[in-house]
Amino acid sequence: MGIFGALTTSVAGMRAQSFALENISGNIANSQTTAFKRIDSSFLDLIPNTGVNRQLAGSVTSQSRSTNNVQGDVQAASISTFMAINGDGFFSVQKPGGYADDKPVFDGVDRYTRRGDFQLDRQGYLVNGAGYYLMGIPVDPTTGNLVGSTAQVLKFQNDFLPAQQSSRIDYRANLANYPLTKVADKSIPGSELIQPGSYTAGYNPLSVGTPAQPYADATKLGIARNNKASPAVPITGATALSGAAGTDSLAADFAVGDTIVVNGVTLSFVDTGTTGNSIDITDNLQTLLDKIGAITGAAPTISGGAITLHTGTGADLSITSSNTAAFTALGFTSPLNVARAGGGSAGTGQVIGTDLQTFLNQSIAGGATTCFDVSGSPVNVQLRWAKVDSATLGAGHTDTWNLFYQVDPNATGTDVVWQNVNINFTFGANGQMNPPVTSATLNAPVINGVQLGNIQLNFGAGGLTQFADANGNVQVNQVQQDGYPAGQLQSVSINDRGRVVGNYSNGRNLDLAEIRLASFNAPNALRRVDGGAFEVTDQSGPALSNAAGRIVGSSLEGSNTDIADEFTRLIVTQQAYSANTRVITTANQMVQDLLNMLR
Repeated sequence: MGIFGALTTSVAGMRAQSFALENISGNIANSQTTAFKRIDSSFLDLIPNTGVNRQLAGSVTSQSRSTNNVQGDVQAASISTFMAINGDGFFSVQKPGGYADDKPVFDGVDRYTRRGDFQLDRQGYLVNGAGYYLMGIPVDPTTGNLVGSTAQVLKFQNDFLPAQQSSRIDYRANLANYPLTKVADKSIPGSELIQPGSYTAGYNPLSVGTPAQPYADATKLGIARNNKASPAVPITGATALSGAAGTDSLAADFAVGDTIVVNGVTLSFVDTGTTGNSIDITDNLQTLLDKIGAITGAAPTISGGAITLHTGTGADLSITSSNTAAFTALGFTSPLNVARAGGGSAGTGQVIGTDLQTFLNQSIAGGATTCFDVSGSPVNVQLRWAKVDSATLGAGHTDTWNLFYQVDPNATGTDVVWQNVNINFTFGANGQMNPPVTSATLNAPVINGVQLGNIQLNFGAGGLTQFADANGNVQVNQVQQDGYPAGQLQSVSINDRGRVVGNYSNGRNLDLAEIRLASFNAPNALRRVDGGAFEVTDQSGPALSNAAGRIVGSSLEGSNTDIADEFTRLIVTQQAYSANTRVITTANQMVQDLLNMLR
C-alpha cells in the first residue's frame, strides 16, 4: 500500500474518531434525559488480503454499541404515576398515528421504553414526557383479577365506582372472662350473667330454643364486720342489735322507730318485745336474720363476721333501711337489690324496647362498624355481648356467651331493639372456644329500617377468645366489612407490584390495571427511535413476558451516561484524531521529498 495507503488509512481513522465524537456528544447532551441509554463506539480493523509475510495494519471503521441493558440510577419522585424499572425489562407503549375528533388514533405498533415519567392527560391516558402512551392489562375492580392477557393502551375515565353491598364482616375480639356489667357484683355468683327472669314475660333474649329456666336462689355476701367488744371480734348471730361500748353489739345501733323494708314488708324496731313484724332493739342479730328469712323463704347465714343473704325463689330481694349506719354495720349498703337466678320464658332471641335498659345493664359493648346496602347507603351495625352461663356456678355449667346486633335504636314497647345471633359461644378453661365457631350468618337483617343482604360474620380460627380483662370489657381487635358506597375516581398511582391503583372519593383504593414488563433475548439489538423508545428487530427477537425487573413507584430512572467517563473518552478521541492528522502530514512530506528528488 505504501505512502498512499497510509494516507487513506489515516483518513479512515479520522472518520472513525469523528463518528466516536458524535456518539460522545450525544451522550453528554442526554446526560439528564430520563432513562437515556448511552451509545458507545466500537472500532473494527480492516485487513487487506495479503500473504503472511505481507500482513499490514490495515484500515479502520467504527460502529455504535448500545447499552440498553445497562441501568441508570433510580431516584425518588414526588409524582405518584412516575415509575422506574429496577432490573431487566421495558414498558410497552404505543404512539398515536393521528387524531380524530381530538382523540388519539394509535398506529398499532408496540414500542418499548424505560422512560417512566407517565402522567394522566386530560383524556385519562398515561403518557410519558416523550408522548408515548402506556400499555397494560385491565383489572376487574371487584375481583382483583386480570381481564384477559393481552396488553392494551390504558385509559382511566372519571366514572363512578358502583356501590358494593356489605356481605362480610371480619370480627376478632377477646371477651372478658368476668364482664363488668352495670349490675355485676362479684360477691353474688352469676350476677354478671344475663337474667332472663328480669325481662317482660314472653320475651327472653337468650338464643331461640333455650328452654325456660325455673327461678333459683341467688345470694349476696356482705362485708365482714366486727362488734363493739374490746378487743373487737367478728359479729355473730348472738351479737345484739344495740348495746353499750365494749359489749357484743353492732358497731352502730338500731334505734326505736327504725325500719327495714324487705320485699315490701316493713320490719319495725321497738322496745316492747318481738311480735309479728316488730323487732325489739335488745334482741340479737339472729332474730333479725330469721325475720328476713321468713319473708324471703331462705334464711340468711353468718360466718366469720360476714352475712350471706338469699333471694329465695319466690321474688327478687329488695331491702332498704331507714338507719343506713346500722345497716352498714351489717355489712351492706342501703338500698340493696339482688335478682333471683333463672326464670323467664323460653328463649326468643329478642330484646324489646321495654327491656332496653335492663339489657344494656346486663351486657357489654362489642364494637360497631358501618355497613352498606345495595344502593351504598350506610348502616350502623352495633354489637353487644351478654354472658349467659358461667363455669364458676359448678357442675353442669360452662362459660357461654350470646352475641346481639342492634335492630332499631329507637324501638319502644314490644318493638325489637336488639336481636340475638342465636349461637352459643362456649369457652373452655384455656380461654379458647370449645367447640370452635368460625363464622355466623346474619340473615338479611333489617337495621334501622334499612334492608341488608345476608352478612357473614367471620371469626376465623381463634378469632374469639375469653381471657381476663382488668376492665371487664370486650377488647375488639378487628371489625372490618367489605362494602362501600359509590365513589368517583380522584387520582391514580403506581404501587411496587406494578399495578395502577385508583383512589376514589369514597376512600377506596382499587387496582385498575397491571403493567407487564417486556424483555428481549438481545436488548442491545433493539432499534432506537425518538423519545427513548425502541422497536423490535430480527436481531433482538420478539418481546417476552418474563422480565425479571421490578417496578418502583414514585421513582424515575436516570440516564446511564457517566460524564467523567465521557470526558475521558473525549480526550482520547481528540488525541487519536490529532495523531491521524500527523500521519497525513508526514505522508505528504514524504511525497514532496520524492517529487523533489525527481526534479
